[in-house]
Amino acid sequence: MTSTANTVLCQQCKDIVQLDPSLVDLAPSAFDTVLAALPPTPRSRHVDPTTRARAKQPHFTTLPNESFVLLQDSIIRSVPPSPTSTRSNKSASSRPRNNPQPVTDAEPSPSSRSAVRLLHLISTRSDIDHPLCRECTHTLLASLQTTAEELKRERDGYLAFANKELRKEKEREAEGLSKEESEKKIEKLMLEEKSLIEQLKDYETDERQLAEELSHLEQEETLLASEEENFWRNHNDNILALDQQASHLASLRAAYAADSAALEKLERSNVYNDAFCIGHDGVFGTINGLRLGRVPGVPVEWAEINAAWGQTLLLLHTIARKLDYKFENYRLVPMGSFSRIERITGDKASYELYGSGHVGRLLHNRRFDLGMVAFIDCLKSLIDYIKSQDPTVDFPHAISREKIGDVSIKLQFNQEEAWTRSLRHVLLALKICLKWATNGVNG
Repeated sequence: MTSTANTVLCQQCKDIVQLDPSLVDLAPSAFDTVLAALPPTPRSRHVDPTTRARAKQPHFTTLPNESFVLLQDSIIRSVPPSPTSTRSNKSASSRPRNNPQPVTDAEPSPSSRSAVRLLHLISTRSDIDHPLCRECTHTLLASLQTTAEELKRERDGYLAFANKELRKEKEREAEGLSKEESEKKIEKLMLEEKSLIEQLKDYETDERQLAEELSHLEQEETLLASEEENFWRNHNDNILALDQQASHLASLRAAYAADSAALEKLERSNVYNDAFCIGHDGVFGTINGLRLGRVPGVPVEWAEINAAWGQTLLLLHTIARKLDYKFENYRLVPMGSFSRIERITGDKASYELYGSGHVGRLLHNRRFDLGMVAFIDCLKSLIDYIKSQDPTVDFPHAISREKIGDVSIKLQFNQEEAWTRSLRHVLLALKICLKWATNGVNG
């Protein structure tokens, strides 16, 4: 602790403290009186362990000439340091006007040494390092006041507890329990304690078992969670596969419905009617738009007539093949505009079923007439076969040798109108045969 004649340092904030003149000029008798009034050292009193630990540390170091004392760390740790501004203001107010500086080499006076010694004795016999400035003293007093209040509350709690226990003791004494009863009660309580301990052990055993069971359940839960995840993954895959199969099935059903409709349409359609369309054009019978016959005033080319005869012979051949019918005497050779009929019995002649219209070619026209007669002969045999299969079929024109109905099929020595009418009867008979072959019993 550095000092001058009348100044020392505060042991808390290290500011310069001006000593009171009465303390500086303390007489030896007054010094002894103050020393006798000091309390014993903190080691002989009951102090808290922290303070005792701090008290074991050296507080000062005295130089041989006792010119000044070096104090160590302060034992008052609970006193907060003053703010910088407060210390600066306080330092400014505590310093003298002539701003003296602490001098370490100056030789202190005997009175000053007496004051320093007194402060040292006070510090060693208390828990507080002295001297302290006014601000630190106020702070310390406030802290001690707070500590005193807390100790007072703690004392009041102890007193209340002691009074409570005293009342309980009095109540027990008032009940008048004897020693034997107390021992029995103690024994009963010990038995209850032992029973509770056993019960506690059972509970601990149950707790361990429950912990193991919980561990197993957690493992099962993890396994079930994994299985559930796999299940939902497979479920989603199956749903996707099912959707794809449903889509494929829907497309197949749509294709089947379209094909069924097309098949039904085809079943209702008659390809023979489309291939051989028989109708009329005025007085002419037509097959696939080709006129069959000639009349005065309407020039029909022989090429058209020959093509019509080729379609007519092909129609007769098709109907016979569909009915699985074979002609006995003739063989049909459909070759378009140059079709013919061959006799397979007798002279095995061949008759052209096409004409040229030249008057000079009588032999060719004669074979053409024989070919048409052979044609209606084949037609008559097919009609007879159909009637044998279905007597309800009605043919309006009967065939007898070279006549169909009441007109001859021959062209020579015949009128063109009659010949044309006979050809129209031929086409009508073929239409009836085709209708029966496609829509009747054999359709």
